[in-house]
Amino acid sequence: MAQLTIQQEFDLALQHHQAGRVREAEQLYRRVLAQQPEHIDAMHNLGVLAHQTGRNDVAVELIRRAIALRPDFAEAYSNLGSVLTDQGQPDGAIAACRQAIALRGNYAEAHSNLGNALRDKGQLDEAIAAYRQAIALKGEFAEAHNKLGGALREKGEVDEAIAAYRQAIALNRNFPEAHSNLGNALREKGQLEDAVAAIRQAIALRPDFAEAHYNLGSTLLAWGNFEPGWEEYEWRWKCKGFPSTPRNFAQGQWDGRPLQGRTLLLHTEQGLGDAIQFIRYLPPVAQRGGKIIIECQAELQRLFQAIAGRCQIVTRGQPLPGFDFHCPLLSLPRAFGTNLANIPKEAPYLHADAEDAGRWQHRLAEHAPIVKVGLAWAGSPAHKNDRNRSIKLARLAPLGQAPGVRFFSLQKGEAAAEAKTPPPDMELVDWTQDLKDFADTAALIANLDLVIAVDTVVAHLAGAMGKPVWTLLPFASDWRWLLGRQDSPWYPTMRLFRQKSLGDWAEVIQRVAQDLGTFAARRMRE
Repeated sequence: MAQLTIQQEFDLALQHHQAGRVREAEQLYRRVLAQQPEHIDAMHNLGVLAHQTGRNDVAVELIRRAIALRPDFAEAYSNLGSVLTDQGQPDGAIAACRQAIALRGNYAEAHSNLGNALRDKGQLDEAIAAYRQAIALKGEFAEAHNKLGGALREKGEVDEAIAAYRQAIALNRNFPEAHSNLGNALREKGQLEDAVAAIRQAIALRPDFAEAHYNLGSTLLAWGNFEPGWEEYEWRWKCKGFPSTPRNFAQGQWDGRPLQGRTLLLHTEQGLGDAIQFIRYLPPVAQRGGKIIIECQAELQRLFQAIAGRCQIVTRGQPLPGFDFHCPLLSLPRAFGTNLANIPKEAPYLHADAEDAGRWQHRLAEHAPIVKVGLAWAGSPAHKNDRNRSIKLARLAPLGQAPGVRFFSLQKGEAAAEAKTPPPDMELVDWTQDLKDFADTAALIANLDLVIAVDTVVAHLAGAMGKPVWTLLPFASDWRWLLGRQDSPWYPTMRLFRQKSLGDWAEVIQRVAQDLGTFAARRMRE
């Protein structure tokens, strides 16, 4: 058999690459480079292959080498931008994509990759413009339509996002990402039946599509269809980038069976509010007859100590003692077969330390006999839905009109600075510098009459403590708040104030202000 030329080997590698035969393509690209170390196309394509298989550092090195050898290589600059976006380097990605466009102005893929980098940096208007330019250059560009839908959805333009996803599907009906994204957008519109159908179509096209399964789980849970919802929700562990710190324990995940004296590690996995919501399962876990270790964020350690009893608590990042099984907190509902009828909703299940609460009681005595209301108006900016769930303190100005009310800030993080300049009619006391962890926050909440908060950890804490708490929800709220309800099956003392239309906080806050006046008047009479 005649030996293949370098060009023939490269062409064969390209055929394997395009057919998805990764190993064969990589071997042939490397053979080409072994014979001709400065074969630019083989070098670049090997970098693209490395990106496709998640080896981004290798991809950057190879693509940069190709660019060094061919400075006018527009495709390499565009692909470099794509890799840098995935590496969380949006500035470098933007620069690389702009260079690709400077070299080839009509390069639709470079405009689309620029949109990805701009979106990653939060510059949604610029990202939308880049996607639209890509579509103008290449009308049948399904991927750009899909990405445009994502940027529009993040901006709150859900109807336009749905149209973009539908266009992507019209161009490529076998596009699982577009079907899944369409399902998410339809869920935000409250069209759950259509949302489930779209996501199931994504799964039919790609049965191992983890993100689609996770999206289906969230949608079913929002619908109150818990049994299949918990099963699909388990796919979150196979989603790219979830969680931020993967847990690859050799020990098996616990499924709810009796422990018979063995040791179970319960560990937090997502936000602080999630941990507070699902630590409620600790008592039924303890009834399974084993030893329990709880791993949690440092801010929760003292708060959880009261419910933990004899359980050992370990702060995340510390060495773990030995254990036989593990279970993430948000997998406990599945382990216990939780449905709407059997949610463990006894409250309070978290308590403030009596001495800490007593000190706050003494400190708040000077504010009697007014009605004391805690406020939290923003969550973590890193939360994927923070743009919709968090507000500015200034938006709560109408609450200041309620007579006989004094407000106490429970806000931490960047947004806490807003407490220094409250709305003119709002009397706001800010002692948050003394709240070092959530045990401190619980001690302050224990002395308040009411907590008003957006969907953040403070709302969960007040609910877990059995305090009256009013939670302000965006139109497209998290799955745990279900659909259309004004109460929560998770927290008996919680009221939900939902947006009636996307982005309309004014109407929500007006209702809260009106009800707060009634609440305060009743408390003052008691």
